[in-house]
Amino acid sequence: MKLIDTHTHLYLPEFDADREAVVKRAIESGVERMYLPNVDSETIESMHKLEALFPLNCYAMMGLHPCSVKKETIDEELALVESWLSKRKYPAVGEIGLDLYWDKSTFETQVEALRTQCRWALQYNIPVVLHSRESTAECIKIVSEFVGLKGVFHCFSGTASEAKAITEMGFYLGIGGAFTYKKSSLPESIRDIQLEYLVLETDSPYLSPVPYRGKRNESSYIRHVLDGLSELHMVGRTQMADITTQNALKLFASHES
Repeated sequence: MKLIDTHTHLYLPEFDADREAVVKRAIESGVERMYLPNVDSETIESMHKLEALFPLNCYAMMGLHPCSVKKETIDEELALVESWLSKRKYPAVGEIGLDLYWDKSTFETQVEALRTQCRWALQYNIPVVLHSRESTAECIKIVSEFVGLKGVFHCFSGTASEAKAITEMGFYLGIGGAFTYKKSSLPESIRDIQLEYLVLETDSPYLSPVPYRGKRNESSYIRHVLDGLSELHMVGRTQMADITTQNALKLFASHES
């Protein structure tokens, strides 16, 4: 059974003590690919180092996370992202987007950064990986401005109508550990979504699925998300693994060409 973790931060300090073991454990459990979204200038080096250590399994992306968008440093941070995008090929521009949970005061600057990076994604013909915490509707509105743009709403947490709007644009929904939580509304939000729009993710080290909730997340735990999706859609685990893996390969297809 082959699986793909479309969003995992295995390069962060939380894994400094056992990073290689965590990656190997994921590979042994069937997670053949792990896509690494960048955060900001401080994470680029460690992300690239992990990619170099496991070049057949770990794939770095390049982008500026909305929580790292500050008026004082946005020009320097975006210039660095643009520089890296021009140097080498990445599977996606990410992690980018909007976050209205941590700091609403930077919203306009976040919008500016998002639009800029969406333009770069079109320029380089690669998808975007979107962070949309408490800002799903706002993200939908902005990305819809960019004709031809493709991507995934990572850690989707929106409503059924938002899920429908996203998939109608041709975007994917990233489903992670929160889907397994007892009080999660996600199962109802995606119940009627066609399977061709779903991809798996962990967002490690965050949002561990049940039965690991509250502990450090890792890519091997993605199987618990798979189990939940299989149960919701009454599809066998192997079939669901095949579908979500093919979806992920389509999402990042430009990286293979």
